Amino acid sequence: MNIYAISDLHLSFSANKPMDVFGGNWEGHFEKIKTEWLNTVKEEDVVLIAGDISWAMKLCDAQADLEALKILPGKKVFIRGNHDYWWNGISKVRASAPDDSFIFLQTGAVKIGQYVIVGSRGWTCPGSPDFTEQDQKLYLREAERFRLAFAEANALCQEGDKKIAMIHYPPFTLKNEDTLFTELFEKNGVDKAVFGHIHGVVYFPLKSVKNGIEYYMTSCDKLAFKLVKIY
Repeated sequence: MNIYAISDLHLSFSANKPMDVFGGNWEGHFEKIKTEWLNTVKEEDVVLIAGDISWAMKLCDAQADLEALKILPGKKVFIRGNHDYWWNGISKVRASAPDDSFIFLQTGAVKIGQYVIVGSRGWTCPGSPDFTEQDQKLYLREAERFRLAFAEANALCQEGDKKIAMIHYPPFTLKNEDTLFTELFEKNGVDKAVFGHIHGVVYFPLKSVKNGIEYYMTSCDKLAFKLVKIY
C-alpha cells in the first residue's frame, strides 16, 4: 500500500468556475490530475486530499465533483478547506459519499493499515500577513480541534504505527516559526504532515523537515497537477 497526497482540486462540474482564469496552467487541470492518478494509484493505495475540493456552495451541488473522483482508484481521505462551503455537517457529508472509498475527516482520525491519519482544517497562523484579532480566535479554536483529533488518533494507534497529519492551511509561517499546530504534531508523534491552500507566487517548499517531521505542500498547481508520494 502506497500513500499519495494532493490538495486544492477546486472542482466545479456543477458550477461555472473555470480555474484557467487563475493562469493557463489550470486549463484542463482535472484531466491532468485524472491521467496522473490513473497511471499511479492502485486500488490498495490511499490518496490524501487536504481540502478545497469543490467550489460548490451546497452539498447537492458538490455531488458531481465527488462523482468525478469516484472512478479514481484507491481510498480517498478528505479534510475541509476554506472554500469548501458545501461541507456543512460531517454526518451529512459522510452520508453523501459515492462509495466506501471516500473517508471524510473533521476533527478526527482514521486508521488504515499501519497508518493513523489525523485531520482538521487548521487556520492561518500568527506571523502571517494580515493576521488579525479575529484570526487569533479562530487559530486557537482550530488548535483545540486538533487536540481533540489527536485524542482520537492516539486511541487508534498501536506500536509500530505511523501518524500522518492533514491540515488545509500551512501549519507554520513563511519564516518556519513554531505554532500551536507544529507543537501538537510534535507532542503527538506525527511522522509526516500534508497541507495545501497555497497558490500563486507565495513560496513554501514542496517538502521540508521541521523538528523531525516531514512536511509536504500539496496544492495541485504547485505540484504541476501530479500526486506526491508520502509513503
